[in-house]
Amino acid sequence: MKQKVVLAFSGGLDTSFCVPYLMNEKGLEVHTVIVNTGGFSDEEAKRIEERALTLGAATHTCIDAADDYYTRGIRYLIYGNVLKNNTYPLSVSSERFFQAMAVLNHVKKLGAEYVAHGSTGAGNDQVRFDLVFEVLAPDVRIIAPIRELALSRQQEIDYLKEKGFDFSWEKSKYSINQGLWGTSVGGVETLKSSGVLPEEAYPSQVTAHDTERITLSFVKGEPVSLNGETMSPVALIHRLHKIASKYGIGRDVHVGDTIIGTKGRVAFEAPAPLIIVKAHHLLEKHVLTKQQLYWKDQLSNWYGQLMHEAQYLEPVMRNIETFLSDTQHYVTGEVEVELRPYHFAVLGCSSDYDLMSSRFGEYGESNKSFSGQDVVGFTKVTANPLKIYYTIHDND
Repeated sequence: MKQKVVLAFSGGLDTSFCVPYLMNEKGLEVHTVIVNTGGFSDEEAKRIEERALTLGAATHTCIDAADDYYTRGIRYLIYGNVLKNNTYPLSVSSERFFQAMAVLNHVKKLGAEYVAHGSTGAGNDQVRFDLVFEVLAPDVRIIAPIRELALSRQQEIDYLKEKGFDFSWEKSKYSINQGLWGTSVGGVETLKSSGVLPEEAYPSQVTAHDTERITLSFVKGEPVSLNGETMSPVALIHRLHKIASKYGIGRDVHVGDTIIGTKGRVAFEAPAPLIIVKAHHLLEKHVLTKQQLYWKDQLSNWYGQLMHEAQYLEPVMRNIETFLSDTQHYVTGEVEVELRPYHFAVLGCSSDYDLMSSRFGEYGESNKSFSGQDVVGFTKVTANPLKIYYTIHDND
């Protein structure tokens, strides 16, 4: 009886090569699986299934992991207003762990001895995928044919033709990875420091040229309503993407340090994540204290860094999540956002927990909780340590 291998399958050239290779060269029974974290339509998933079965997979399974991805990942990225290097909402890097976990569960369900993926040896995803199995399923052997064989694209195509699979493999000029929390776009322009992607490289094209105002509602830090319509956070993210992507909003280029030590540059399109994060952050600035905001910034940056570097299983991540969740108790209210071509502006917010309450005065106009004379005394006390320092060091 043949041993089983579960192959993380996308339908692209690399994973398509893996199916007959694992069958013919490794003698394994191949079970393909695709994990949808919000980036595939039903039609796309069906086409991928047809290709897997045509290539000879014994079974093909599509796992919908979008809700799990939101609940255990995106939710905390919102709580933390996480933008890596103040730019990137971890559109792709945050979803890989949840895809790997779904694949792992399928491996256990089938009792497979092997797991495989189509990663090359040049990027972050190989580490993100391998690490889950190294930690949680050390007895399952990992096979990465493209990485191990160091094959060229043409060699993969020639092998598939030899096995009778003469698909059209016209290489797309741009590599696009689409998910619930945004889409990454890579191409020749991102391989150097000064390249600029052309308009047509982005999956969403600009069709709206006016302005539009929307209202986002949050309850305890989670987005729950768009323009007065209550919906699940996952549905809201999809809906907001559809509205805002027409304006070309959410495009930028991320430059950062990869897990394997090199510098990487990638463009992305993430209208919903950027709008949600900025709207959430504004609401927090109104309802949280100075110290809460400060320490959230410190821990949120670490959380995003660890998520990016495949360290989701590190126990400190659960500790940070506990802290972030606790800070969201009063992050409830509405935020108004204006959409414009290639840009958006967070206009203002309303909340029952707004610490900018007029009950205590109005900034620059009046104070109701202290007098001007109180400020004179406060300033003298605050200035005293500096007065001492500059008195002692007056000749330095």
